[in-house]
Amino acid sequence: MINTRRLLRLTIWAIVFSAAFVVLLAACTAAPQPTETLVPSPLPSQTSTPTPIKPTATASATSTPTETPATPTPTEEPVGESVRFAVIGDYGSGNQNEADVAALINSWNPDLIITTGDNNYPDGEAETIDEHVGQFYSEFIAPYYGSYGEGGQENRFFPSLGNHDWHAKDAQPYLDYFTLPGNERYYDFTWGPIHFFALDSDSDEPDGANSRSIQANWLEVGLAESDSIWKVVYLHHAPYSSARHGPRERTQWPFAEWGADVVFAGHDHTYERIFKDGIYYFVNGLGGASIYDFNVVIEGSQVRYNEDHGAMLVEVNEQIMQIQFISRAGEVIDDVQLAKSES
Repeated sequence: MINTRRLLRLTIWAIVFSAAFVVLLAACTAAPQPTETLVPSPLPSQTSTPTPIKPTATASATSTPTETPATPTPTEEPVGESVRFAVIGDYGSGNQNEADVAALINSWNPDLIITTGDNNYPDGEAETIDEHVGQFYSEFIAPYYGSYGEGGQENRFFPSLGNHDWHAKDAQPYLDYFTLPGNERYYDFTWGPIHFFALDSDSDEPDGANSRSIQANWLEVGLAESDSIWKVVYLHHAPYSSARHGPRERTQWPFAEWGADVVFAGHDHTYERIFKDGIYYFVNGLGGASIYDFNVVIEGSQVRYNEDHGAMLVEVNEQIMQIQFISRAGEVIDDVQLAKSES
């Protein structure tokens, strides 16, 4: 009887412990499991380069424009042949600044390039000209005899002489390196609706560089006889500038009176847009050399920029000439349009 009771108690305790174990096991199973904390991996950096062509808004420069002449914005589709050309100045240093500007220009795929001088620093020597020009622009040069590729099928590179190019005797390395029209020191050519006139503004120019010189007479006659829609003049020494070299009386020819639509120059290592005598004068010397400060702001100066290197992109058709200065980072610094009134 005693054994039977003991067995019964043991059986009851076994049942109780079993039930408790089942309840405990169920509770543990239902308990929430710890969650893993996820740390987002860093996103890859995304560098966006603005498209410089036809921006929806004009980018402002570091200075506030003063007087702005009335320049109508076209509402119609471009008419006739369209030409895209780049303008670089004071660029021939062979350094990273020049390489960056050259990459920017190549990304535009322009029809041609013109320069506002100082193509080969520091002394215009034959030993450095291919490294400072051909290394970056050989595909635009023809005939090309340098060491950086085969060159172009036709010449699309049209420089003007700067004072550093004249440091070499008679600027001979420059004249030997390029094949250009006329006497190659100053010359003209047409491309689509544009008649280009490249001047030699250096004091060493054999035909003179003031408004009464043989060269000036050549320009006056050429502008008068041209039947092109647009007439573009470019040279090295800026007639008007607010930077280190300032205005230069020797090159203040009556360009507007003679029929020029726009004048591009360099020598001061800045960018500036100036409105004078009814036309725009541009200083474009940020192609690669050291950057200058601005000094006394001249009358007519509308936009001034000297924060980074860059170049100009000009798009032209029979009605409109759109002129932009774009930094090597792809920022549109200035954007202005010239319009031809219907005759």
